[in-house]
Amino acid sequence: MESRSRRSLTRSKADLPTSLRRAWYHLRLSVRDPTRVRTWDAIVLTAASPEQADLYNWQLNRAKRMGRIAPSTITLAVPDPHGQRIGSGAATLNAIFTLAKHLHHLSLIDSPVAGSSKQNSNNEIPVQQLVELIRKKHILLLHAGGDSKRVPWANPMGKVFLPLPYMAADDPDGPVPLLFDHILAIASCARRAFHNEGGLFIMTGDVLPCFDAFSMVLPEDTASIITVPITLDIAANHGVIVASKFGSSTDAHSVFLVEDLLQKPSVDDLVDRRAILDDGRTLLDTGIIAVKGTAWVDLVMLACSSQPMISGLLQSKKEVSLYEDLVAAWVPAKHEWLKGRPLGGELVTALGKQKMFSYCAYDLLFLHFGTSSEVLDHLNGTGSGLVGRRHLCSIPATTVSDIAASAIIISSKIAPGVSIGEESLVYDSAISTSIQIGSQSIVVGVNVPEAQNMANETSFRFMLPDRHCLWEVPLVGHTERVIVYCGLHDNPKISLSQDGTFCGKPWMKVLIDLGIHDADLWGLKENKDKCLWSAKIFPVLSYSKMLQLATWLMGLSNQEDEHLLHLWKISDRISLEELHRSIDFSKMWLSSTNHQADLAAGIVSACLNFGLLGRNLSQLCQEVLQNEVSGIKTCKEFLSICPRLEAQNPQILPKSRAHQVHRDLLRACNDEQMAAEMDHKVWAAVADETALAVRYGLKADSSQDSLGQSFQLKKVKVELPVRVDFVGGWSDTPPWSLERSGCVLNMAITLEGSLPVGTIIETTKEPGLSINDDAGNEIYIENISSIAPPFDSNDPFRLVRSALFVTNIVNDNIFQSTGLQIKTWARVPRGSGLGTSSILSAAVVKALLQITDGDDTNENVTRLVLVLEQVMGTGGGWQDQVGGLYPGIKFTSSFPGIPLRLQVNPLLVSPQLNNELHQRLLVVFTGQVRLAQRVLQKVVIRYLQRDNLLVSSIRRLVELAKIGREALMNCDIDELGDVMLEAWRLHQELDPFCSNAFVDKLFAFSDPYCCGYKLVGAGGGGFALLLAKTAESGKELRRLITENSDFDVQVYDWEISL
Repeated sequence: MESRSRRSLTRSKADLPTSLRRAWYHLRLSVRDPTRVRTWDAIVLTAASPEQADLYNWQLNRAKRMGRIAPSTITLAVPDPHGQRIGSGAATLNAIFTLAKHLHHLSLIDSPVAGSSKQNSNNEIPVQQLVELIRKKHILLLHAGGDSKRVPWANPMGKVFLPLPYMAADDPDGPVPLLFDHILAIASCARRAFHNEGGLFIMTGDVLPCFDAFSMVLPEDTASIITVPITLDIAANHGVIVASKFGSSTDAHSVFLVEDLLQKPSVDDLVDRRAILDDGRTLLDTGIIAVKGTAWVDLVMLACSSQPMISGLLQSKKEVSLYEDLVAAWVPAKHEWLKGRPLGGELVTALGKQKMFSYCAYDLLFLHFGTSSEVLDHLNGTGSGLVGRRHLCSIPATTVSDIAASAIIISSKIAPGVSIGEESLVYDSAISTSIQIGSQSIVVGVNVPEAQNMANETSFRFMLPDRHCLWEVPLVGHTERVIVYCGLHDNPKISLSQDGTFCGKPWMKVLIDLGIHDADLWGLKENKDKCLWSAKIFPVLSYSKMLQLATWLMGLSNQEDEHLLHLWKISDRISLEELHRSIDFSKMWLSSTNHQADLAAGIVSACLNFGLLGRNLSQLCQEVLQNEVSGIKTCKEFLSICPRLEAQNPQILPKSRAHQVHRDLLRACNDEQMAAEMDHKVWAAVADETALAVRYGLKADSSQDSLGQSFQLKKVKVELPVRVDFVGGWSDTPPWSLERSGCVLNMAITLEGSLPVGTIIETTKEPGLSINDDAGNEIYIENISSIAPPFDSNDPFRLVRSALFVTNIVNDNIFQSTGLQIKTWARVPRGSGLGTSSILSAAVVKALLQITDGDDTNENVTRLVLVLEQVMGTGGGWQDQVGGLYPGIKFTSSFPGIPLRLQVNPLLVSPQLNNELHQRLLVVFTGQVRLAQRVLQKVVIRYLQRDNLLVSSIRRLVELAKIGREALMNCDIDELGDVMLEAWRLHQELDPFCSNAFVDKLFAFSDPYCCGYKLVGAGGGGFALLLAKTAESGKELRRLITENSDFDVQVYDWEISL
C-alpha cells in the first residue's frame, strides 16, 4: 500500500498532439479490424427530446459512414421520456433499459420464433432476459442531452457535435473532425480496460479528456471514476472526490477507494473533509465513470426494472443526477444523505453493496467546452498548433477579400468582398459579398443570400462586431431560418438583476439604448427569470429585415430609429429557450448535408478542370453523393471529363492516376462492371510507368550472339542473404517511388550460418529450357522464345519466366541452338517477409546476366527486378533486392525521374555495433504465413486515390529512416527501438491486417523486455524483429518465447552478411 502523497507537481500533462494521434490511430485500427482490436459493442447517446435524438442518430450514421464507428457497433440515441427532463442519473438508467430492449428487438429479427416465446402475457420482456442480453456487452454512453446555455450556437447541433478541427490537416479531403470524433478516439483506447467482461464507460459531451486511456487498469467488480489533480480555485466550480489515504500508485496513475463526494466545495469544505492532497491540490471529478463486473450487473438489474421509478419521476417532475445521486450509491458515506433524495433508497439498495474507486490519471489534460470563449480558447490556445484553419472550404483570393490567417474557415463558402477577423470561427456557412465578421467571433450555419436575392429589400453592409456569435436555426412551421446572436462572453443564465448581458452590454443599458421595456422581453410575470435564455428578443421576419434588426439590437445602427423599434415590437419573436424546443432538426440536417455536398462538388470540379488530381476524389465524391437529389448526376458529369484527363501528357499526369480517378468515379456512379475493367488499366499503367522509369527495353541489339561466335559450356552460381528492414518500407514501392523520394534502412543477414537464397544456371548443348526448384517442381520448355507475359499466378516458375523476359534472353538468338538449365532454392519459410521472392529474382537475374555477359551490376539488377515484379503482377519496390544484393547495413534513397535513381549508402558497422545488435536483436519466425501482394495492392490503391492519411504515414516512414540511420551511426540502439515501434504503428495505419491476434499476443508478451519490435516487410505474418532492452533481456526473452507453449515460434541464429 502506498500513501497518496503523489509528487504530482512534478508530473506534466499529456502532450495533446501525441495523445490525440495515438488515440486516433487506435480508433481507426479498431474500426477497420474490430476482431483484432476490440471496439465497443454499443455506443449510446442521451438526448433531450425525440427530435434531438433523430439528429443524433443521423450523426451516428454519419460517423459510421466516415469510419469513426465500426459497422458491427450498435448505435442508439435515447431521448428523455416524452422530452421531459429526468436528470443524467435517470437518463443513464433509461438509456441502459432502452438499449436492452433494442438488443431484444434485434434478437427477434435474427430468431423470430425463439424470441417470440420469451415474452409474458402482458407483452413485457422479463427483466432477467434483458439483463442476460446486455450484461456481457461493452457500452460507451455519452451524455449529450440538455440545453447548451453557455454555448447557445451549439444547441441546434448538440454541443458534442461542435466542430473541433484538431488534426484536420492530416486528412484535408476528409470530414471536419467534431468534438464527438475526438471523444470516440479517446474512448476507443479505454475499451481495453474492460477485457472480455461486460461494462459501461460513461463520458460527457462537453469534455475532451486527453490521457493515456490505453494503459488504464481498473479494479474488478466495481465502479471507478476518473480523476485528475487540480488547484482549489477550479475545484470551487466542479465536483471533487475525497479518496482514501492508501491505495496503489504508479508514476502515471493511482487507484484509491472513494470516501466522499463534494459539489463545488469551498476551501473550508475541502479542509474539513480532508480532500486536499499533499501538494495542495484536490481531485477533480472528470465526469468519466467506468462500471465493471458485479457492479455493472447490479446497475443493469436496476436499469431493466427502472421504468416504474422513472414514471414516478415524470409525475413528480423531479430529477436524478448521475454525479450527485447515482454515483453516491457506491459511496457509503453518502448513503444517509442519498436516502432523502428522489429514488435514493432504491439506488442504495440496488447498488450500495459495491464500492467506487478513484482512478487518478496524473497526466490527464481536461479540455472543457462549457462556454463559447472556452471553445475559441481551445482552438487558438492549447491546441492551436493542431488546428486545421482551412478545411473543405471555398475562399476567394487575398486580393479580393480580407481574411485573417488565424481565422478558422471550415465547411464554408466565402464570397469576394468579405472580411473575417483574427481567431474567428466560421463553420457550415455561406457568406456573401460585403459581410464583415470581427475578431474572436463565431459564425455557424449562416447562409447570407447574395444581394440580388434581396433586391426588393433595403441593401446595407452587415457587420458582426468583435467577440460575438451569430447563427441561424430553421424552425418548425416557418420557411425562414431565424437569425440568432449574442456576445461571446454572454451568460444566458445570468439575470437582469445580476448584471446579465446581451451582446456584451448590461441588460439595463440595452433596454435604455433601444427604448424597449423588460415586459417586451419577458412579459408581465414578476417571478419570471429575466435573462437572455428566456428573453423573446429574436424576430422572425424576412432575411434582410432580420439582418437590419440584428444590427440595431447589437448597437451598430441608429438605436433611436423609431421605424426599427416599431418593426421589432410588431414582429413575432422567439427566445433561446423557445428556440431549443422549436428547431426543425430534419431541415437543419438536410441543409447542412447538401451544403457540404455542394462544397465537395466544387472542390472536385476545380481539381478535375484545373489541377493535377492531387485531391482524394474518391473520398470527396462520397460527400457529393450525400445530396440525394443531385449527387449521382453531379458524379456523372465529372465522369464525362475522364477521357480528357487520360489524354494528358503522362509526364505531367501519370496514366495510373488518371485511370484510378476514372475507376473511382465509375464506382461513385454505381458502374461496378466498368470499374472492374478499369482496374486492369490501372495496374497495367503502373507496370508501364515502372518499366519506363528504369529504362526497361533499351537493349542495344537483342539479336546479337551474347555468348560469342563459338559455343562454350558455362555455369554460374549466385547465393544471396535475406534482408531485414528496420524502417522505410513502402517508400520504395511504385508508384510512390516513381513520383516521390523514398528512404529505407535495412540489413543483409545470413540465417543459421548460410546464405539462404540462390540459383545455379548452366548452358547446355541441347536447345530448350529446364527449370527445377527446392520444392521438387520441374518443367521443360522446348522453345525459350515462347516465354511471354502474362504469366499464370499459380505457375511455380513464374519468377524464372519473368526473369528470362526482363533480361531479354527470350529474344537472344544463341538460345535457338543451345539451352539453359536453371535450379533455384530459398531455404526460408514461405511468406517470411524477408524479401525472399525479390532476392531470388535478383539472384536469377544476376546469374542470367553473368552467363550472357550482360550488365550484372547491382544497380542494373535492382532496376530489372523492379520491372520483373510488375511483370509478375506482384508489384513490390526496390528495397528487397537492394537488401540482398548489397552487403551489411545500408541506408538507401531513391529519387524519382527517368531513370529512377538509387543511392545506396553503406553504414560502417563497428565491432561495438555488431556485437550489441547481435546480442539484443532476435530474429523470430512467427509461423504465420503472409502474402505481401494482397497488402501491397491495398496500399497502392490508397496511394493512387491520394489517401492523405496513407501519404502522411509514408512520409513519416521516410523521416524515420533518416532518424534510424543516425541512431545506428551513433550506436544508439534504444533510439532505433523507438523508430521500430513507430514504424510498426504506421504500418498498421497503412493496413490493419498487417498484424493479427497471434502477433499482437507475441508483441505484448515481449514488450517488457523490448525497446522495439515489428514484423519485417509488409507484415501480415512471417518474421518478426524483437529488439531487447539489454543483452540480458535478449537472452531471457529468447528462453521464454522458446519455452512458452503458447508461441510455436522459431528463433533463428543470424549474422550480418558483410
